[in-house]
Amino acid sequence: MIAKLIGLVDSIYEGFIILDVNGVGYRVFCSAKTISKLPSKGQAVSLFIETQVREDHIHLFGFFDATEQQAFTLLTVVQGVGAKVALGILSVLSATELQLAVMTGDTKAFTRANGVGPKLATRIVTELKGKMGTLGSHEDFVVSGGSVDGHLLSDSHVLSETISALVNLGYSRTEAGMLAADTLRQNPEANTSELIRLTLKELGKGAF
Repeated sequence: MIAKLIGLVDSIYEGFIILDVNGVGYRVFCSAKTISKLPSKGQAVSLFIETQVREDHIHLFGFFDATEQQAFTLLTVVQGVGAKVALGILSVLSATELQLAVMTGDTKAFTRANGVGPKLATRIVTELKGKMGTLGSHEDFVVSGGSVDGHLLSDSHVLSETISALVNLGYSRTEAGMLAADTLRQNPEANTSELIRLTLKELGKGAF
């Protein structure tokens, strides 16, 4: 089972690349976000690999980092989410945005991906709720230029209440999650009312 490949970028297509590993060209399916991070053709790159073996094919899925690979694995556990749909979701949502969307119940974030309708989006949120704490457990998430521990996004009651308040003020759940998480990172001791006030202050909306 192939778990990692290091080679030269031979060619880039929509949805997959050809990776030259010691003269052997591997077709590796990738999300748009991973493809956007690849170096120029002829340059070396290392990709985490998920190998899918079926009776009629062997497919390789490549990821620029381990967190995206974890997200792919979690998504494909959901009924109705195959590898193609999972890559489509990861093409529009980063691992951080995926975690926040699940945590806040933002089903609309998932419908931005090809092949994901409201019903499937709801199923994704429902089935992955409570499983997001494992995502990115080996690294920090990047939120608005800063880093925030994974447990901050999944376990904070203060963060959840702040997100709800911001949503009531007209922000989308994912946007509210990103803004509030970044503010909480900078003010880890803040309670709910303080976090709401500080977040709104950063937004230039005045005191809450």
